Amino acid sequence: MVSGPPPGSPSLTPATYPPLPTSITGQRPSWGPCTALPTNPPVTTGQNGVPQCAKIKAPLDYARPGGRTVDLALLRFPATDPAHRIGSLLFNFGGPGAAGTTTLAQTAGQFQGLAKRYDLVGFDPRGVGQSTAVNCLDDRALDGYLALDGSPDDPAEEKALSQADAAFARACADHSGGILPYVGTVSAARDMDVIRTVLGDARLHYFGLSYGTQLGANNAHQFPGQVGRVVLDGAVDTKIKSTDLALQQAAAFQRALGRFAAYCAGLGPTLCPMGRNRDAVLTWIRTFVDGLDGRPLPGGPQGRRLTQSLGELGVAAALYDQVSWKILVRALADAAKGDGSLLLALADSQTGRDENGHYSNFLAAETAIGCADTTERPTPADVRRELPRFRNASAVFGPSLAWSLLSCDGWSYRGSDAGREVSAPSAAPILVVGNEGDPATPYAWAPALTREIGGKAVLLSLKGQGHTSYLSGDRCVVDAVNRYLLDGVVPKNGKRCP
Repeated sequence: MVSGPPPGSPSLTPATYPPLPTSITGQRPSWGPCTALPTNPPVTTGQNGVPQCAKIKAPLDYARPGGRTVDLALLRFPATDPAHRIGSLLFNFGGPGAAGTTTLAQTAGQFQGLAKRYDLVGFDPRGVGQSTAVNCLDDRALDGYLALDGSPDDPAEEKALSQADAAFARACADHSGGILPYVGTVSAARDMDVIRTVLGDARLHYFGLSYGTQLGANNAHQFPGQVGRVVLDGAVDTKIKSTDLALQQAAAFQRALGRFAAYCAGLGPTLCPMGRNRDAVLTWIRTFVDGLDGRPLPGGPQGRRLTQSLGELGVAAALYDQVSWKILVRALADAAKGDGSLLLALADSQTGRDENGHYSNFLAAETAIGCADTTERPTPADVRRELPRFRNASAVFGPSLAWSLLSCDGWSYRGSDAGREVSAPSAAPILVVGNEGDPATPYAWAPALTREIGGKAVLLSLKGQGHTSYLSGDRCVVDAVNRYLLDGVVPKNGKRCP
């Protein structure tokens, strides 16, 4: 257990942090070729050009800014019209634990409308990717951990899950104990202000998606005077407890699954042999996933098996993007014939496992950041008490989301709730975007975050499907966001698309 107030403790406010030394504020990134990016999917090139990479330093502990530092990995596509350049546009793609360098390298083409006048800049937050990273289990151990039954049905399975979570936490402490207490949102949000400073921007222009909305809103809370043009897409409601957050996610994924089931049934029995109507498809999926508990399917090379947890994860992964619904139809049809390989590939896309069996540190970082950002530590007794509500919210996803609440049980340090503070009533207008069909960040969280930020924050809503809105390509949303970021035109609060 860490002694003294944890990083981000309410006992340290933005006004009481010590000033940063010039060794931090006086840095200038040394941009060069990017050598650590994956090649599948390929890096975006074309009109955006070839990305450049650099690393800068930030204090490990902002309460002691002259002490040990961490590396922050940056990637940028320089503005293609430098004569009309606005500044840098910093991205965070969520998770927590998503590597902003890799993700921006692969998706920059979807921000083409912004690339002329902004340097598009992705960063790996502390604990993530090519920055000073959290490491826990090795690849083989992660394969076993993820294949484990995440929705135990008896005391023996409960014990196995509890022991696996404890082993995961011990591995994190063994390999990364020195940085674990310092990877929370408060410190990462302060890193964003360091990045703004070293990039030479007077204000922070920022595009945050999913968890990136909490990160951006906390930055605005800490540095309201430095807020530039900020878009928060796929909002997180930071004021609800972890149990209710997971419960609302379960219900949102179940709603998305129902919409997928109706889509699948509409394709007809040749393409969708799982059922002739929405309810029949839903029943088939629930029965299939439950059946994997005792009868995993072959999962392709390396002798892997599609277990219940991995099958459920594969289904959930495809609900993040409506474009993936066609893939899920095929994956389920294959699974009905005894082939779990495509569903397993969908699960791998969600856990950061590549085709060679190597994992990114996404899961390690996601857990470490999540546990740093809360003082809550639910126990098995808490989960058992909540299980009926979770099953009622989603027969498919509810139980595993309930048991996922144990991920911080027995963690080796205290968390802090300070990363949930997002009020910024004096900040410049912040644009919050919510998708009514979002399974991962339910739509209700978008108006909630808008209210929690307060002041001049405005809400833009999309009646669509999938996680976040801008990357769906909806013309109404893209145009409204681009006009705000490029011209400073703030949409009317409550605007709806389409």
